[in-house]
Amino acid sequence: MAATRTPPTNAMTVDVEDWFQVAAFADRIDPASWDRFVPRVERNTDRLIEMFAGASVRATFFTLGWIAERHPALIRRIAAAGHEVACHGYSHQLVYNQSQITFREETLRAKGLLEDLLGEPMRGYRAASYSIIRESLWALDILVEAGFEYDSSIFPVRHDRYGIPGGERWPHRLTAPGGGELVEFPLTTVRWLGMSLPIAGGGYFRLYPYALTRAGLATITRESLPVIFYLHPWEIDPGQPRINASLRSRFRHYTNLGRCEARLARLLTHFSWGACEDVLTGLGLLPATAPARRPIASGHGLPNAASAGA
Repeated sequence: MAATRTPPTNAMTVDVEDWFQVAAFADRIDPASWDRFVPRVERNTDRLIEMFAGASVRATFFTLGWIAERHPALIRRIAAAGHEVACHGYSHQLVYNQSQITFREETLRAKGLLEDLLGEPMRGYRAASYSIIRESLWALDILVEAGFEYDSSIFPVRHDRYGIPGGERWPHRLTAPGGGELVEFPLTTVRWLGMSLPIAGGGYFRLYPYALTRAGLATITRESLPVIFYLHPWEIDPGQPRINASLRSRFRHYTNLGRCEARLARLLTHFSWGACEDVLTGLGLLPATAPARRPIASGHGLPNAASAGA
């Protein structure tokens, strides 16, 4: 009898967006001008695919609809390499800055683009910059309506742009404000002096010494608890153009770009990784097989203008 494969404990994730689409530059770069910038997302994402293949890692790629629309071959290469493709919204706007109507329209647009490209349902969603906060929990109702099975948008930390301090730290099934259910895979934190500190990747991975990240993640995995790690394709691209943004934004975005790829290569070998759906299936929170796609009527469940704040 063949041995049963042990589900991976930890989820490796990539937020597929380009260098000019980050929230740190939102006050300097209008989304209407994005098509004027030279894209670098394909070369950087292809490099991540190569790195994951070399380490036999399957990952989840949370992908912008805007990227899928302009780089469909890239999305197909991600899927062809065996990775899970999930949804990152359409235009990388902070959820709490959008009306409910706009968020719903963009979410359905992005989900539809990705599903039409790949012919399979999008099971997972992640908001731009983890912007599902207490004031935007209404977004969970829209995700349930759209047919997503899980979300990975809630960061249980205190931050100037995102976070739900005191939020649940481990994967769980939650009830959205409207009563629907959704699995939540919150971003990883460690407890220190009574606080939850972020250690899930991204800028924290570049800013912290590698030894600190490894030690923090090891503390969690020793308890057989699941880690979720994230990064962006632009984070392994030290040659990207520089934007004349605020000192804080430049520090957050550009610090240690030249070290990130080597650190990631080490991280891939130090822990066991898989896609979000692999981890959540192993925990019994998701069924092993994704449900068939179901059409969503454009007017079904659409909030009225008053409730949407439009």
